[in-house]
Amino acid sequence: MLLDRVAEGDKVAFTELFDHYQVMVYDYSMKLTRSKSQAEEIVQDIFIKIWLKRKDIQTIENFGAYLNRATRNQCYTALRKIAADALKYVELTAQDVLSGTNAEHRLLYNESAKMLKTVVDTLPPQQKLVYELCHEQGLKYQEVADQLNISSGTVHKHMKLALKTIRTHFIEMNAMLFVLISMNK
Repeated sequence: MLLDRVAEGDKVAFTELFDHYQVMVYDYSMKLTRSKSQAEEIVQDIFIKIWLKRKDIQTIENFGAYLNRATRNQCYTALRKIAADALKYVELTAQDVLSGTNAEHRLLYNESAKMLKTVVDTLPPQQKLVYELCHEQGLKYQEVADQLNISSGTVHKHMKLALKTIRTHFIEMNAMLFVLISMNK
């Protein structure tokens, strides 16, 4: 079996495995991230992990289901990192604005904050409320769940969807800005 050969370190078998499944991983990654570069990176990460943990591959009963789960988890990790980076950027820019170091940073911060508020305002009411309680008031998921009388799983789901919407919007805006800047050169 192909997985047995991969587990034994057969590089040809690994190439066959990669060729067989890489399109599936890429398509699923594109669906979740809507980013060609992110999807390509996720494909590489998934198959590097498979190669590094190849000895454990024989214990996997349904390899297709395993790949779907691994891809989904890798996508969510990548999207969380993008959101965290965007929030860190906004926070750092806010510090610059508060210290009054740079007019350009002040303008960029104000525009980013407006854009974030605009996106948050478009969220469904429950998602918006959960996002505001978690991010703006700093409450933990369980505290939000208790306050709204919903499960922490529901809070997690609302946050995941809200952050995905925010990330998607910021990614699209960055792409448009890049195109506009490129056209002006």
